Amino acid sequence: MKVITFALIALLALVQAELWFGKGGMPYAVALQTQLDAQLAANHAARMRNEQLAAEVSDLKEGLEMVEEKARAELGMVKPNEILVQVATPRR
Repeated sequence: MKVITFALIALLALVQAELWFGKGGMPYAVALQTQLDAQLAANHAARMRNEQLAAEVSDLKEGLEMVEEKARAELGMVKPNEILVQVATPRR
């Protein structure tokens, strides 16, 4: 009787060890949760960037102020009879 009880306890311990530490066990679940958290953070950052770009596109479609600002900042364009002055800061 004691042998059967010991064998059943050993089998139960073996099954539990496999569930907790084997393939698909707790370490794997923790690694998956870490990957999920990282992906959720990346998705949030991408979503924020998409919203910013959508707002910029909307501004470009609706008004000329944004187009003028982009042309001045990125292309260095100036209006007629206007003088462009650029101030350079020293590099450290």
